[in-house]
Amino acid sequence: MKVLVVGSGAREHALAWALSKSPKVDQMYSVPGTVSHSIGLGGLPDDPIEMANVAAAYAIDLTVVGPETPLAAGIVDHFRQRNLAIFGPSQAAARLESSKSFARHLMLTHSIPSPDFVVFDEYNAARNFLMKYRKPVVVKADGLAAGKGVFVCANRDQALGALDECMVNRAFDSAGDVVVFEEWLEGREVSVFAFTDGEHVSSLTAACDYKRIGDGDQGPNTGGMGAYSPPEFWTAQLEDTVRRQIMEPVVRAMAAEGIPYQGALYAGLMLTKDGPKVLEFNCRLGDPEAQVILPRLKTDPVDVMLACIEGTVDRLSLDWEESATVGVVKASGGYPGFYKTGYPVWGLDAVDDDALVFMGGANAMDGPHGPITLTTGGRVMTVVGSGETIEDARRHAYDNAGRIVFRGAHSRSDIGL
Repeated sequence: MKVLVVGSGAREHALAWALSKSPKVDQMYSVPGTVSHSIGLGGLPDDPIEMANVAAAYAIDLTVVGPETPLAAGIVDHFRQRNLAIFGPSQAAARLESSKSFARHLMLTHSIPSPDFVVFDEYNAARNFLMKYRKPVVVKADGLAAGKGVFVCANRDQALGALDECMVNRAFDSAGDVVVFEEWLEGREVSVFAFTDGEHVSSLTAACDYKRIGDGDQGPNTGGMGAYSPPEFWTAQLEDTVRRQIMEPVVRAMAAEGIPYQGALYAGLMLTKDGPKVLEFNCRLGDPEAQVILPRLKTDPVDVMLACIEGTVDRLSLDWEESATVGVVKASGGYPGFYKTGYPVWGLDAVDDDALVFMGGANAMDGPHGPITLTTGGRVMTVVGSGETIEDARRHAYDNAGRIVFRGAHSRSDIGL
């Protein structure tokens, strides 16, 4: 098979790495072409028509979409119209992530456990609501905001500031034209993943990620500063509860709405005293969760993805390594705010053979004295270690992450604690 990965981050690097190990895969390709383990092709990942043309021109047998933006733009619909095999949900089904208000109303209609919420598309009405609301609240931009459009607000001033960021300062462009205010939930967060063909749901796996920039969950939200899998509290009983109360019901709900969901389904959950509740749904594998989940997947990922496309998930058996994985993100100084790029990355050749480095914001290129890797983005890389326990994996990850240096490099020191 010829397999194409769409996207350029560390998640896509992990996807290409996992898919390249399949005995069914003869050649890996990627667009825009900065992902290792693949041949880079030209093209714009967010342009569905161009991506379909690329897949047809190179006789691609399976296209795998990493990020959410091409899915929200309708890439799957264009591929299906041309009978090109692609892994991911349709544009309508991707609204489960691209519109938080759509997802909330769907959960309310179909009795899927979630926090109370209100939706506003007018600034003064939203502000008036907050002036009367006396509890902590979560403020969310309705649309896609690269993981940064969520504000957990302990008081009214913070909530009003978050509202201004969305609707006045337009920090997230049109994604913040509609805002969702949600009940503040207390408990432990967990990211849960399943694969579905629109009718059947696979067994689940879980990871925990770290969204804030600083140790102890301090500072602004980021796209994710690290993750580990599996969580120590992820039991067979909890998996069964999440499957029965959340994952299967939302797949049935989407089908009932006439928009069957196929692909990877990611639920961000809060484990409250009243049981698990949905913080958000995402329509793809997470970043950095994919970097710690895919190394644990023993089942051929090609088989997993084809089962979602062909409607045979009920015959799919997912097998996972019992070992643990920890991923540490090394980010550019200043991220998630302003940061500079173009700094050389040193020490990649000093990493252990059994450690993994998935590049997210760095590219290898020709330098005056040979190949050199330069930083190009905020979350430069995810360094993944493995071990029998989370603590073993954590030591492995941090030991190897410490060998890689670039100017301004920043990482949290508490991933996996």
